[in-house]
Amino acid sequence: MNEKIILGHGSGGRMTRDLVRDVFCRHLGDFGPQSMDDGAVLPCEKGELVFTTDSYVVSPLEFPGGDIGTLAVCGTVNDLAVMGARPLWLSLGVILEAGLEIDALERIVKSIAAKAREAGVKIVCGDTKVVEKGKGDGIFINTAGIGVLEHPLTPETIEPGDQIIVSGTVGDHGMALLTLRKGFPLKSDLKSDCAPLNGMISQCLDEAGVKWMRDATRGGVATILNELSEGRPWGVLLEENDIPLSDAVAGVSELLGLDPLYSANEGKVIFVVPRHQAENALKGLKKSAYGKKAAVIGLIVDDFPGKTVLHTQMGTLRTLGILASDPLPRIC
Repeated sequence: MNEKIILGHGSGGRMTRDLVRDVFCRHLGDFGPQSMDDGAVLPCEKGELVFTTDSYVVSPLEFPGGDIGTLAVCGTVNDLAVMGARPLWLSLGVILEAGLEIDALERIVKSIAAKAREAGVKIVCGDTKVVEKGKGDGIFINTAGIGVLEHPLTPETIEPGDQIIVSGTVGDHGMALLTLRKGFPLKSDLKSDCAPLNGMISQCLDEAGVKWMRDATRGGVATILNELSEGRPWGVLLEENDIPLSDAVAGVSELLGLDPLYSANEGKVIFVVPRHQAENALKGLKKSAYGKKAAVIGLIVDDFPGKTVLHTQMGTLRTLGILASDPLPRIC
């Protein structure tokens, strides 16, 4: 491990995982989280709750398709939803930097309200702090969320033949932030896919026997599927021809030599469903505006145990590893 924290530790890839495992989990032990899931399932008298928390430090604060407030609500809502929970309540912790314009803060708070309303959740508590100019980069936000577990998932039942579905086009958020932050003079309609997905996920769960799901945020689709396959007696095989990309993402990826499978998403979910339920799952997803371009992109296979492999457009096989360090830090 590096002796000092570097930006790569926030990539959501291998460096992030190693940091959490080797520092937080090692020292917290029995008093820390017992899994690397996005949330924790907590027993209570009337069922089970799911609890999660996340922090947002995106740069710039506002971008095509959203802002840091949009991310704060959608990210936490989605983390609850992919655990099989119905999101209900959020907390809102805000660290403001002296010098931030009140107009900018109001725009962000309006985004928070709009997305909370869309997701059907309430902001029930919060906290505000202000730091000196130069110490906070405008605004940092932390949101914690609580939901009721309604659809327990069964990842232990995953087996060869199960289908892998993505809820829409891949790589939109990361590519939009990249082109904006780097100032590339590109003419494209790139924008973030940031969205609350609990309604869409609920439709899919009602239509198909979903065994596992994750929102493909930091590290992208490839990293999330590596987390699924690692240490398993089966592998993941993706079909490159079946992976949906917007024309803008495809063009920018080719121009810059980047792989959209490692680009962040803030409005896409990966599902594993039984083969015979795949069509039902797609039907459920496409009832939502956020799932219109959902597609089956691969399957669980006996081959390549513990690995994620891409069948390329050229007919070759390419092993996809976990992202080591994101080329564009602070995308959420």
